[in-house]
Amino acid sequence: MIRLALNRVLGMVIVLFLVTLFTYVIFFVLSPDPAVQICGKNCTPDRIDQIRHSLGLDLPFWQQFFDYVRGLFVGRTFMIAGDEVACGAPCLGYSFQTSQLVGDMIVQRLPISITIALGAAVLWLLGGVTAGVLSAAKEGKFLDKFLAGLTLGAMSIPNYVFALILQFVLVVALGWLPFPQAVPFADDPVQWFLNFLMPWITLSITYMAVYTRLTRANVIETMQENFVRTARAKGLRPSLVWRRHALRPALTPIVTMFGMDIAALLGGALITEKVFGLNGVGKLTADSITSNDQPVIMAVTLLSAFFVIIGNFVIDMLYSVIDPRVRTAAQA
Repeated sequence: MIRLALNRVLGMVIVLFLVTLFTYVIFFVLSPDPAVQICGKNCTPDRIDQIRHSLGLDLPFWQQFFDYVRGLFVGRTFMIAGDEVACGAPCLGYSFQTSQLVGDMIVQRLPISITIALGAAVLWLLGGVTAGVLSAAKEGKFLDKFLAGLTLGAMSIPNYVFALILQFVLVVALGWLPFPQAVPFADDPVQWFLNFLMPWITLSITYMAVYTRLTRANVIETMQENFVRTARAKGLRPSLVWRRHALRPALTPIVTMFGMDIAALLGGALITEKVFGLNGVGKLTADSITSNDQPVIMAVTLLSAFFVIIGNFVIDMLYSVIDPRVRTAAQA
């Protein structure tokens, strides 16, 4: 177990370094010059050179990259509007557009993205797995066909269209829910729940459909395995066969998908946040792409990669608990 964990940690470090290098090349070498955009129209070459110097973009590439990586571990200091500003580790730089520290901008918005991602994850996991198991148990019957039609429809509707439908029906027509806004849980738990309910439903509907179909297929395949037939032949109760022998191996792929999906969403649900006007990491990403704010875009990219890698690490550790074969192979 320890050996498996150490191997995964080493792989995580290597992957994070490569992601950092590639994203830095893309956003600081291959992207448009931010000094030109900051300077605006009718700007002289001398003024552009001054902006590049103030941003540190006139330094050699490897020196810029080394300073960036070093800032992730020990922090850095910047000259912003003539003032020296300290940035503690991990330092993700400062915004070229707002002159704010990128880390502070992400920390302010990350709770909203985490709330949206975790709430939606609970809905799609419970709803998708439950519907998938019911569909598999009633294979070929009306319930199975009905759920198949629902999942096909849910997968066909774009998130932003479904979000607009929910807003019109639940907010405008019926007045059951308020238009979403970031309300702290400690201030008003009920209002907090009502404000995030539509984003949760919008974000979870497509994932729920995918999890329903995947769970159904895995459960049906597992029920045809020899060990399940043996359990039935021994006279075990059907509920015991389902719970102990069928569901556990059938849900193993679900663990993989869930870990990767939730890790990716923690980096920001861009479309959902943009449609509902929630100022999370996803909306920050969209605004930064529009203004070509390279430090912010790169920081969000690294944050998403970090969550995905951590999610993958947690999945590997869970596999060693769920599936004894993984633990045996790691000890070999």
